[in-house]
Amino acid sequence: MTTPAMTRQAMTSRTPHQLADQLRSDPISVVDVREPVEFSSGSIPGSRNIPLSRLGRTSLPEGPLVLVCQSGNRSAKGLAELLQRVHPDRLSDLSGGIDAWQQAGLPIHKRRGAPLPLMRQVQIAAGGLVLLGVILSQTLAPTWIWLAGFVGAGLVFAGVSGFCGMARLLAAMPWNRVTA
Repeated sequence: MTTPAMTRQAMTSRTPHQLADQLRSDPISVVDVREPVEFSSGSIPGSRNIPLSRLGRTSLPEGPLVLVCQSGNRSAKGLAELLQRVHPDRLSDLSGGIDAWQQAGLPIHKRRGAPLPLMRQVQIAAGGLVLLGVILSQTLAPTWIWLAGFVGAGLVFAGVSGFCGMARLLAAMPWNRVTA
């Protein structure tokens, strides 16, 4: 059984520049563990998308593997899961994820016509609903202010719990159905 301490010791992280240098010189596979809609909005050129939810059930490329996600959290979870199946010397992750890769000024592949990132969709929808609730409360009936309160309470709940119902709902919308 792999413990969290063993997981931290066994896995190595690469900085964006280390990974970019290694991609130029060595055969290495980059596996992006984000959801397909996130992957389509920007990924490391040549990377393969295997969402974290399917990582344990999907065949992996041979040779060294670098797991990537948006900020580095999901890829660390993926490393812990893969240590049961893959030799630790083959595994690493990108420190800071795609965010760090972009901040380093490294190239990103964006799928043409990709939807907006899910977090931006949530911000637009939540802001629009709050604004609508305020406008309706001032023009039609004061009780519409509860729409703004409901959205605000949902955002607080999402921040505290890590579960965002609006993000789940938006992810299921037809424009966000992108295949891996």
